[in-house]
Amino acid sequence: MSEPEEELKGEQADSSKKKKKKNDSVLLRGIFKVEKKSHDVLLSRTKLTWTPILPETPTGEASAPQPGVMLLQDVFAVRVKRRRAVGQQSGGAVLGVALFYCSRKGMKLEEDTLHLHNASAEHTHTWFNTLKELLSGFNSRPRYLKVFINPSSHKKEAVHIYRDHVAPLFKMADIRTDITVTERKGHALSVMKECKLDEFDGVVCVGGDGSVAEMCHALVLRAQLDVDSPENPVKPVLPLGIIPAGSTDVVSCSVHGVRDPVTAALHIVLGHLQHVDMCSFWSLGQLVRFGFSAMFGFGGRSLARAEKNRWMSSSRRREYALVKTLAKLRPEDCQLSFLPAKTSKSSLFGHRNQDQDPESEEEESWTTKQGLYLSISIMSIPCLSPHAPQGLAPNTSLANGSASLIAVGNASRSEFIKHLKRYSSSSGLFSFSFVETHNVSAVKIRPRSLMGGSEEDSDEEGDSKTTPIIHSEGATFPWNIDGELVEMSHEVFIRVHSRLITLYGEDVDEAESTVSCSCI
Repeated sequence: MSEPEEELKGEQADSSKKKKKKNDSVLLRGIFKVEKKSHDVLLSRTKLTWTPILPETPTGEASAPQPGVMLLQDVFAVRVKRRRAVGQQSGGAVLGVALFYCSRKGMKLEEDTLHLHNASAEHTHTWFNTLKELLSGFNSRPRYLKVFINPSSHKKEAVHIYRDHVAPLFKMADIRTDITVTERKGHALSVMKECKLDEFDGVVCVGGDGSVAEMCHALVLRAQLDVDSPENPVKPVLPLGIIPAGSTDVVSCSVHGVRDPVTAALHIVLGHLQHVDMCSFWSLGQLVRFGFSAMFGFGGRSLARAEKNRWMSSSRRREYALVKTLAKLRPEDCQLSFLPAKTSKSSLFGHRNQDQDPESEEEESWTTKQGLYLSISIMSIPCLSPHAPQGLAPNTSLANGSASLIAVGNASRSEFIKHLKRYSSSSGLFSFSFVETHNVSAVKIRPRSLMGGSEEDSDEEGDSKTTPIIHSEGATFPWNIDGELVEMSHEVFIRVHSRLITLYGEDVDEAESTVSCSCI
């Protein structure tokens, strides 16, 4: 290392030490009762500590109790405590301050409270004002949110979930909200196109994966409109918060680790931000949508069957579609092309050029295969869920600038079921000769449409190794894009865009698991 580099490193270390010392310097010190015992309480810019005040021992030596510590980054509200009579709305004798903070229980975040008791009004208000000022310094925390609620999600509980679990936390954190309860599919997209987004600090979606997909798509489209860039994806200025209210909540699990509305709300309140990769889906040169994941073959066909039986409950509908599609399991005959993800330092840290022209990728080294596939999945996030705690795509992460391509070749029904069952376990998911995985930056899938009858015309339940599905001329192919059914009849081009959107949450390795579906 050269002398200038050593000097620069030394200066940076000194600066870091000075900053840490400044942050740890005591701003306030006072006596409060915590759980009926007097404590010596210290407040710095980053934390609050409280130590019990104990009498000296007979030998004159004072014991050294362990102090309690709370980081201010976990505190989201502070209130003055008062004694009030029944029905009294204001005033009352000062009792001290209450700090509302976030505690972690495994992957869940929970609301908790620390009560600091002191009857001095002047002392209490000094602490209250200082704490409020320090909390206002967390710039990533929202103050005004645009909220979309899908009342039809899953068991139609979204409104109740928001009202009972989320709204009280937003109110406690002094977050104002503007709420739209969506009335139809596409309603959120139409509102987003006209909404004055510069008034807000973030957007919140209360719903399932379909609602989340629509909102993410709307945010990117709105960003393109704002800068007049219809050809290239543009990173939205506002982050998106996801309150899970669906049946699987894959995107929410991938940034929270759990399907818990309180955890999701606390990530929003505390301003925990996570940059996330997205994909764009194109057909015939036209943008179809932006999203996180797509399934062709088994995943698309099972969803298409489920959509035809929406009169069933969601869980029964999924199991029926899964069993029926397995019974009529056939491979798709298609051409699969993919562009391997670059392994340079820039791509490892997720800084690929978002504005790269799709045509320029033609000059790079594409890999092309022709064959029979039972399932092809492209996922830019791990797609964690309670049924797949390691994720549907454990080989990728939220922001590594690439997607996981999982191509399941032709195999017997029993072997394919073994592969599906591995999603609920912790290992061996892809340890089959007919399964291949690749980290990719782009994918093309071109199905072969042959003359003849369609899949639905035959009730034969032969083995999958016999013949591929035969499609009539002009037939469409069902795709499962973020849990939404999309019918497309031509080649589909999928491209990964690094860190295209910002979500409230954090990068998690595994989701809380539940008992997997019993139908297989």
